[in-house]
Amino acid sequence: MVKIIIVDDEKNIRDALRDILEYEGYEVDEAKDGDEGLEKIKSNDYHVALCDISMPKMDGLELLLKAGEMGRSTQFIMVSAYGNVENAVEATKRGAYDFITKPPDLNRLLISVRNAIEKYKLVAEANQLKKRIYKINEIVGNSDPIRRVKESIERVAPTEARVLITGPNGSGKELVAKQIHERSSRAHMPLVEVNCAAIPSELIESELFGHEKGAFTSAIKQRIGKFEQASGGTIFLDEIGDMSLSAQAKVLRALQENKITRVGGEKEIKVNVRVIAATNKDLRREIQDGNFREDLFHRLSVILIYVPPLAERAVDIPLLADKFLHDIAEEYGSAPKRILPEAMQHLQTLPWTGNVRELRNVIERLIILCGDIITLDDVKLYASIGS
Repeated sequence: MVKIIIVDDEKNIRDALRDILEYEGYEVDEAKDGDEGLEKIKSNDYHVALCDISMPKMDGLELLLKAGEMGRSTQFIMVSAYGNVENAVEATKRGAYDFITKPPDLNRLLISVRNAIEKYKLVAEANQLKKRIYKINEIVGNSDPIRRVKESIERVAPTEARVLITGPNGSGKELVAKQIHERSSRAHMPLVEVNCAAIPSELIESELFGHEKGAFTSAIKQRIGKFEQASGGTIFLDEIGDMSLSAQAKVLRALQENKITRVGGEKEIKVNVRVIAATNKDLRREIQDGNFREDLFHRLSVILIYVPPLAERAVDIPLLADKFLHDIAEEYGSAPKRILPEAMQHLQTLPWTGNVRELRNVIERLIILCGDIITLDDVKLYASIGS
C-alpha cells in the first residue's frame, strides 16, 4: 500500500489532509514538526511526504535536504502559506517534487500526489536496477592483490585521469573499467566499449571516429563513431595493444586536442570523453618492437592498474565460486548448489589458465552436470573438461 507522511505543525491542516488522503485509499502517517518527521522517515519507507516549509525546530527545506542525504526515494511535496517564487525555487533546487500553496486546491493536490507516487516508483526501480548492475560488476575477493585493485579504483574513479588496465585474458579487466565508470561523476552518461582486437584494422578508424557518406565503397550513409557516442561519458578501449599504428595516431590526437575527424570528413568535432584502456600485452615490449606508440602509452597510462591472474589470488576462489553458484542459479531459476570443502580445496589447486572466466565456466558446468551437493569426485571429473 502507498504510504504518505504529513509533516506540519498545524493540527487542523494535518487532520484535513489525512481525511482527504485516507478517503483516496492511502496509508497516512503524520508528524508535528521536522524533527519528528525525520525520525519517522528514518524508520519508514514513505512514497510521498507532504511537508510544510515553515515549522519550529527543523523547517521543511532542512528536512527535505536531510532525507535526500539518507538516500530516501520519498518524493516531497512542499506546502506553504507563503507562495512566493523564492520558496518554490529553493524547494526545487533541494529536490522537491512539487510546491503547493495553502490552502491547497483539492484536485491540484491529488494530481500532484498521484504523479509523485509514480515518480517514487520510477526512482525505486532505477535504484534497484543500479544495485543489480553494481552486483553484476562487483569485483569479488579479499586477497592482497585484489585489495590493491579496489583501492586504486576508489582513488582514481572520482578523477578524470586516464587509466590503463593490464592483466591476462579472463582476469577481470572489463569489470575494473566498469567499476571506475560507475563510481565516477560520469556514471549517468554512457560507457562505450570497443574491443580493438575484434575489429579489422581497415575498419577500426571508422568504428572509433565515424565516417561520412561516400568515404569508402560501403559507406552508404554517415556513421557516428564510438568517441562521439561516448561524449560526456567514458570510452573503454579493450585490447588496445592490437590497434593499428594509424588508428593509434588518431587516438593520440583525440586525447591531446579533445577533437576527432570522421573518416572522409574535414570538420573537427569536439568530444568530451574519459578514456580507459586495457591490454593483455606488454606494451613496453610492443613499443620496442615498433608495434605501439610510446607517446600514446604515456598518454593512456596516467594511472596503471594491474589485474592479477587467478593463480596469484587462489585464496579468492571460494568467494568467487560462491558468487557464481548463486548468480548462475538465479539465471536458471533454481536453488543454489553447494560445493563440499574438500572439492573447494581442490579447485584452489588447479592451474586456471583461463582465470576468472574459466572458473565461472567450470562452476556452470558443475551446476549442470552434478547433483545438489558438488563433491571432490565431481570436481576431478568435470573441472578439466574443455579447459
